[in-house]
Formats: sequence, structure tokens, C-alpha cells
Amino acid sequence: MSVDVFIDTNILVYSFDRNDPEKHQQARLRLNDLWENQVPAALSIQVLQEFYVTMIRKGGDPAFYREVVEHYMCREIVENTCELMRRAMDVHQRYGSSFYDANIIAAAQVSGARELWTEDLSTGQDYGGVVAVNPLI
Repeated sequence: MSVDVFIDTNILVYSFDRNDPEKHQQARLRLNDLWENQVPAALSIQVLQEFYVTMIRKGGDPAFYREVVEHYMCREIVENTCELMRRAMDVHQRYGSSFYDANIIAAAQVSGARELWTEDLSTGQDYGGVVAVNPLI
């Protein structure tokens, strides 16, 4: 697998959550542009799990968000594997990030992405060939 962009949970959440209109609009715009231009992009099982749980906790309809997740599962997906776990532990130890962030970074590395679209990490930080980018700014 080799993609240009790996998408973190928060970008997906903002694309559906209207509580912050500016971030909602920017996330939708950036993701729509990504899909319309057929830019190779990936997500991970962790991202889809977190997205589903977050949207349900915000009062979303489980059946609707199941369909959304099913739709995203047609994209490039990084599976949870022993290799990913080892890489995440390496990232965690090297960069001192939370383990959940390390797992996202590791998944982005495994996907071959050059950019990790996220709001949670420092924009411009290079994590072993994957650069964190906040597409909302």
C-alpha cells in the first residue's frame, strides 16, 4: 500500500459534526477535494472505530454511522496487526507521543503516506517520513 494521505479520526469527526461550523466546513471541503481528485488516501481500523464511537456518543444514529463506516471500509485500510503494534511501540518510545497517537502515526507509516492529516499533532513534525498536517488551518 502506498498513499499520499492518511486521515486521522478528528478530521472525519469534524466532517460530520456541526458543533464547530468552521472546522466542519473546512474538514468537508478538504475531504471532498481529496475524494473528488482521487488522491490516494488511507484510514485505519482504529480511526474507523474511534469515529463510530465518537459519533454515537454525540447522539448520532448507529445505523447511519454504520453505513458511513462501511463506506469508508471500501478505501485503503490499515489493519491492526502485530507488526503495527510493534511499530506503534517504537513510535511511542521514540517520540514520546500518547500510545493512541503513536498507533495512528505507525498506521500512517505502514500505509506509505507522506502526510498525516490530523489536528492532534504538531503541524510540520516529521515522524519517520510522515509529516503531520492540520488541514483545518
